[in-house]
Amino acid sequence: MSTTRLPNTVEPYRLAASAERLEGSVKLTDMPRLVEAIGAQEGDCLARLSFDIDAQRQYFIEGDLTADVMLPCQRCLQPMPVSLKSDFLLGMVTSDALAANLPGRYEPVLVEDEKLDLLPVVEDEILLTLPQVVYHDEADCAVSRDQLQSGEDVDGSDDTAPNPFSVLRTLKDKT
Repeated sequence: MSTTRLPNTVEPYRLAASAERLEGSVKLTDMPRLVEAIGAQEGDCLARLSFDIDAQRQYFIEGDLTADVMLPCQRCLQPMPVSLKSDFLLGMVTSDALAANLPGRYEPVLVEDEKLDLLPVVEDEILLTLPQVVYHDEADCAVSRDQLQSGEDVDGSDDTAPNPFSVLRTLKDKT
């Protein structure tokens, strides 16, 4: 496990010019949007970022990250461990107009004043990696699939409620 922390801010164009590689961790508690989306988390996100320039002179960041988070099971709502992994390729741009012209293999990352704040970049990638729904294995879940049935009564009773509009029918018949 890496104990090196990623720097908060880097000069990505300088790093790409010398084909630098950064490797380190970011505390999950330092990611406010992640905490808002899935609740407080413990642990770290491990990230590897390689800065470089491609044959078309496009500055880019190739990276991967891993993190272990706790997400609520959508059946029983109890927390369950989920391992996240993301591989990404970001093209560095200085404006939205340049982002629109990036080759399709790159996702844009906006670099302002020759500086890049790495925490939002890593947090964005984690948020994009989150699964939409998670479930325990049925054998491990406190709620079975049968307990989640909706529509017809499970016990088969046919208790039909009186129609609330039947009063209107009697008023209509009186006229």
